[in-house]
Amino acid sequence: MNLNTEAVKQNTYDAIVVGSGISGGWAAKELTEKGLKTLLLERGRNIRHVVDYTTAMKAPWEFKHRGRLTNEMRRTHPVQSRDYPYSEFNPDFWVNDLENPYIETKRFDWFRGYHVGGRSLMWGRQSYRWSDLDFEANLRDGVGVDWPIRYKDLAPWYDYVESFAGISGNRDGLPQLPDGKFLPPMEMNCVEKVVAQRINEKFKNTPRRMIIGRCANLTVPHNGRSNCQYRNLCSRGCPYGAYFSTQSATLPAAMATGNLTLRPYSIVTEVMYDKDKKRATGVRVLDAETMQTYEFYARIIFLNASTLGTTWILLHSTSDAFPNGLGNSSGQVGHNLMDHHFRCGASGEMEGFEDQYYFGRRANGIYIPRFRNIGKEKRDYIRGFGYQGGASRENWQRGVAEMGFGADFKEEISKPGIWTMGLGGFGETLPYYENKVTLDYSKKDKWGLPVLNIDCEFRENEKKMRQDMMNDAAEMLEAAGCKNVKTFDAGSWPGMAIHEMGTARMGRDPKTSVLNAFNQMHDVKNVFITDGSCMTSSACQNPSLTYMALTARAADYAVRELKKGNI
Repeated sequence: MNLNTEAVKQNTYDAIVVGSGISGGWAAKELTEKGLKTLLLERGRNIRHVVDYTTAMKAPWEFKHRGRLTNEMRRTHPVQSRDYPYSEFNPDFWVNDLENPYIETKRFDWFRGYHVGGRSLMWGRQSYRWSDLDFEANLRDGVGVDWPIRYKDLAPWYDYVESFAGISGNRDGLPQLPDGKFLPPMEMNCVEKVVAQRINEKFKNTPRRMIIGRCANLTVPHNGRSNCQYRNLCSRGCPYGAYFSTQSATLPAAMATGNLTLRPYSIVTEVMYDKDKKRATGVRVLDAETMQTYEFYARIIFLNASTLGTTWILLHSTSDAFPNGLGNSSGQVGHNLMDHHFRCGASGEMEGFEDQYYFGRRANGIYIPRFRNIGKEKRDYIRGFGYQGGASRENWQRGVAEMGFGADFKEEISKPGIWTMGLGGFGETLPYYENKVTLDYSKKDKWGLPVLNIDCEFRENEKKMRQDMMNDAAEMLEAAGCKNVKTFDAGSWPGMAIHEMGTARMGRDPKTSVLNAFNQMHDVKNVFITDGSCMTSSACQNPSLTYMALTARAADYAVRELKKGNI
């Protein structure tokens, strides 16, 4: 055996998973538990559960700038600092934008973290199933392409991933938001309970309902993980393992099999393709620390590098067989980019509860599922939106703006303020072919690799929807008895909701889609994609739970097909 053959043998696995976030962690767990020797590649550093959550237990006064951004942080993170996720509380969880640039033909806020666990460490944890209202939407409206699956295909996999991840919630019996395998729900506070009761009564002949959020925070101990401590410091990493992440759940399960090899600092630059065998042979990796190039081989490959990360890999994987990117005979790779639009709604004040308060800092809010364009009701736009929000009492900070002094000032800021209730909408975005990403070789990142050019915008359908998102919120708050109700629209740009999806969509026809009903590439049968890029439409629910279910289902199919010798 020559040295090259020996090197190939050492770098050969049954499966390769690219990306270690929510979907990549699930892929690694499922493939290893089914007996496959699996290599998990992550382009960023390793973050170990508990020990590397360096700010998780710090008090506010232990941060030099009390969580605020410095001028240097804004300089090195000009995109990450556009909104609240990036702060002094967890700065190492977000990429340095100067090292990881991209081109914005139109504004796109790309919030991302390159490390083991990816955004499973920073996600909002809201976990909602889709229904056939969502899976049938494109076909019904004549938009994009039809999903190749329906709710019945994914329902048992929703059951499966919920049972492992631990989703707290209530069984509400809503057809547009199917119930799941829930842990006990968190509790609404006193104002939320009253608002929910009044909304549900006032609109009882409509689909409008206010429920407690369904979230991936444990309310009871589950699978060796502790329950939520109501600290609401989730974005720093949870040392209790109380919310679902790669580190707390899927990675330990995969490691326990003895079948997993984790390799951080591994930037996948392309998927290698053998045109004679019509299959991918492996991936080429650039070591982010040493700049050395390696090749790893496997029988099946799962791409889970995030929507835009996976798209970059596909577009960069050119060959004689696929000059426009791996598996791109349809010309759809990079197109149909979607994200939810949000940051509009209404808020108001609630009187009569001055003698009541709440315990702890619940890491969850309320949810109002979609109620527009259901059944015979038609608006001047298609699809719909849901609301997230909650009620709370103003705290001592309300007095800072006036900068009072003396005994009256001290007494005022030692008491809780008024109760406020807010509803913020999350709206569906349609899959427009023109919303796209391409590779730009004129600009390079820190590692000398070409960058993405993102050309994406919200259009007329989304803009019309936003008016209802404000007015409906105000209508419900007023019906619930809130005073001084005000609508707001703080502006929303693609990327801000951090729900990007759609650039390698599933579909029934290889001529108009990239993946089949099992997330398998039409053109390259041993490559599967189960991160956000696979999505055919965006619905209005948070998408991560659907990524999990699709990943578990695809892994099951891939291993069965592998055993049959079909891939």
